[in-house]
Amino acid sequence: MKKKILILGSNSFSGNHLVSYLLKKKYFIIGCSQSKQSPPKFNPLSNEPHQIRKKFRFIKIDINKNINKLEKIIKKNKPEIIIDFLGQGMVSESWQYPYLTFETNVLSKIKLYNFLIGQKFLRKYIKISTPEVFGSAKIKHSKYKKYNPSTPYALSHSTIENYLFLLFKQFSFPVIISRFANFYGPYQKLYRVIPLAIHKADKKEKFQLHGGGKSKRSFIHSEDFCRGIYNMIKRSKAGEVYQFSSSEYCSIKKIVEIIYKKKKLDPKKYVINVKDRLGKDKNYKIFDNDTRKRLKWKNKTLIDDGIDDVISWYNKYKKTFKKNDEKFKIL
Repeated sequence: MKKKILILGSNSFSGNHLVSYLLKKKYFIIGCSQSKQSPPKFNPLSNEPHQIRKKFRFIKIDINKNINKLEKIIKKNKPEIIIDFLGQGMVSESWQYPYLTFETNVLSKIKLYNFLIGQKFLRKYIKISTPEVFGSAKIKHSKYKKYNPSTPYALSHSTIENYLFLLFKQFSFPVIISRFANFYGPYQKLYRVIPLAIHKADKKEKFQLHGGGKSKRSFIHSEDFCRGIYNMIKRSKAGEVYQFSSSEYCSIKKIVEIIYKKKKLDPKKYVINVKDRLGKDKNYKIFDNDTRKRLKWKNKTLIDDGIDDVISWYNKYKKTFKKNDEKFKIL
């Protein structure tokens, strides 16, 4: 019998993709999120046949207001694995809403962990974290052993990572930390850089590059990060950290230029530089050779092919997009 998995933050971009991926692996999935399920244009699960979707149960819940409800759900279903995407996930908004960021990403999580300690049914708690806990990269291929957060968002993640390591040390809590490079792929909300650039280019609108787009990132396609998490389910060990990056490392400017060129537009005419965001790290480069060896994982989708995949999704749904889809809403 396949394991029962609880996905916290199942309605996030990455959570939606993982739900769809694991259902096809014949797991029974329970998903919890603060927001209601996304419409088909932002939810890959909506395109799966009923035979797959029927093994998914979704529960709308606000962890900050109703942690007791979540505890009851966990106690009733006894998931062997919990995968945690849940949190306030926007860097810029963490400056505007620092308390909400810490309430969601730290304080409510600590309440949950106190409940989970000693629960014998729980075999793995996979926390999805971020390389932003290390701040901007200075040395290529650095292993980043020292925390150096630059934003409230990053600080909340480094704080909860430390707390989880403490629980592992003192109570053998079965935590596994994973740090992924930037997620992208079809069905991503339009306020993220790749779908937003595609949307703007399709409408022949100008794109604002914060800080001139000089920041460098590694991008991981949805299929690759789902395989990474699946490999953690199969092969990871409690108390360990797994870092996932792609084989490519490029600037935001280059990504946007690729997209505008694919739309037969001259980036020099449509891409404009604006002031950078507060506390934005210049570069993220995480060392993932250990992960590739231990989990037998590597990224398969190159950024150029991945962008084509996102463009195909966009073209399928572009008549349904609204101006409001470009804006992030704090929940």
